[in-house]
Amino acid sequence: MSPHSAGNALADRAVKTSRITDILEGRGLDAVRLTSGEALSWLFDGARTSVPVGGAAVFSASVGRDGQVRVRALRNEAERLAAEELPGADIDVVDWFAPLDAVEPGEAAESVISAELRAARASLLPSEVQRFRALGADAAAALTEALSGAHPDETETALAGRLASAVYARGAEPVVVLVAGAARSGVQHPVPTAHRLGRRAMAVVTAKRHGLHASATRWVRFGGAEPEAAARIREVEAEAWAATRPGRTLADVLSDIAAAYAQHGFGPDAWLRHHQGGPTGYAGRDPKAAPTSRERVDVDQAFAWNPWAPGAKAEDTALVGAEGIQALTIDPAWPTVAVRGMARPAELDLG
Repeated sequence: MSPHSAGNALADRAVKTSRITDILEGRGLDAVRLTSGEALSWLFDGARTSVPVGGAAVFSASVGRDGQVRVRALRNEAERLAAEELPGADIDVVDWFAPLDAVEPGEAAESVISAELRAARASLLPSEVQRFRALGADAAAALTEALSGAHPDETETALAGRLASAVYARGAEPVVVLVAGAARSGVQHPVPTAHRLGRRAMAVVTAKRHGLHASATRWVRFGGAEPEAAARIREVEAEAWAATRPGRTLADVLSDIAAAYAQHGFGPDAWLRHHQGGPTGYAGRDPKAAPTSRERVDVDQAFAWNPWAPGAKAEDTALVGAEGIQALTIDPAWPTVAVRGMARPAELDLG
């Protein structure tokens, strides 16, 4: 359950329910059956919706145009959900083998209004921003803790285990943990292996708490100099943040990011070698930005861009505030460099 008071939770839920009923009225629908983890966690104050991390939700919810919300929960999950995740909710208990996505007469499936729901949860409420700031700080601190103890003979899996443990110790779930040693620094998504770290390594984490996702990437080296590409990829990232302005479409922002790769010496097609990230919040990327993405940047929306080139990557989660970009995944203990007036993580040199 979220750390804010029950009164605030109910007030937040009322705002979100109102956003849904506005969608239903605009579409001429009587009700919608919510089934995705991101929609359910958003509506229910950051409730944990699944048992396996990233698994299917173990409950669904019907939201009517009149604002009535009813939960359908599996029998073997209902008691725990009522006590720990959905206090005060009206719960209809069904057999553990019953389909949670079955649509009742008068209900529409969530997929019918998925685009409108994504837009409805884009602009975060003040309580959500507060939770995101705390999560971002904890995710960054977990990276610092794990990487500060790294050494060249350590395996990628050993470092990943320490990083996951550091996230759990802070009350969050490590839904993504990636590690690349020097031999695998050109792998876009380096699922940890038994390879040794060697002279340089990258660690990536997405930490989830109260439904929110905070993603960040950090590099560590053991002597030597930071590669020249690292500074250039930070410039691409700076272009990404400069392009992320309220009202612009994700497609427009991505176009500027693609141009930034060429501008900073990576070649015109370098942006095609890895996805670039996008909005975040109740999903790791909500959605990944694509050339056809018509979603618009909103105020108080969180983003995580992740420009990448072989041996270089930059990534932090930040909030698009009314006065500009505010990085959330920052640890004061980590070394930084100034990039266009913004403090950005540098490589940690453990000599």
